[in-house]
Amino acid sequence: MAPTKQKNPKVSRNPDLIRGIGKYSRSQMYHKRGLWAIKAKNGGAFPRHDKKPVEAKPAEKPPKFYPADDVKKPLVNKRKPKPTKLKSSIVAGTVLIILAGRFKGKRVVFLKQLPSGLLLVTGPFKINGVPLRRVNQSYVIGTSTKVDISGVKVENIDDKYFSKKVEKKKKKGEGEFFEADKEEKNVLPQEKKDDQKAVDEPLIKAIECVPELKAYLGARFSLKAGMKPHELVF
Repeated sequence: MAPTKQKNPKVSRNPDLIRGIGKYSRSQMYHKRGLWAIKAKNGGAFPRHDKKPVEAKPAEKPPKFYPADDVKKPLVNKRKPKPTKLKSSIVAGTVLIILAGRFKGKRVVFLKQLPSGLLLVTGPFKINGVPLRRVNQSYVIGTSTKVDISGVKVENIDDKYFSKKVEKKKKKGEGEFFEADKEEKNVLPQEKKDDQKAVDEPLIKAIECVPELKAYLGARFSLKAGMKPHELVF
């Protein structure tokens, strides 16, 4: 076999003293590379070479095979959302115990299930301070106590009833800012106050017909020492 030629390693004209710093400065390399002579030869400027004209490429042949679908179309979603299944222990008029949130430990009366799957409940407000609210059934315990709600009308109350109106706030000065804090407190509209009274009146009458039920709804649920949650019967 013929001996292979050994390639000489490339030696830099400006060896590094340390990484990133060369031995010679920029001006020294300008003279060392002879750039000054090239510049002087061409009238004080470096020569410029015009770019070669780019040859037009021949038109590409069309592909032999085409994809079956030219444009990707999203699949039609035929899935219909199923309504949330209600627990067997929760029926209209059932007294529920709220386990989380602002009214934790309060007992409320279940009125109906809304299209979103949430439960519509009320205290009533005059008895324990719980207004008409939406509650997730995962955060309530259904008891065996039931209230007659045949006289209560809640057909006009749905999920849109609880939606909040978003208003754009204007920038205010320092003096107006503190005055606005006093005025801009959550003020319940008169319509919702009237709806609360319309729901509570027949419900309170039904509650007062059952002895000790009013006191039961007004008392807050809590565990005491020695009570075992898994042995409780509601």
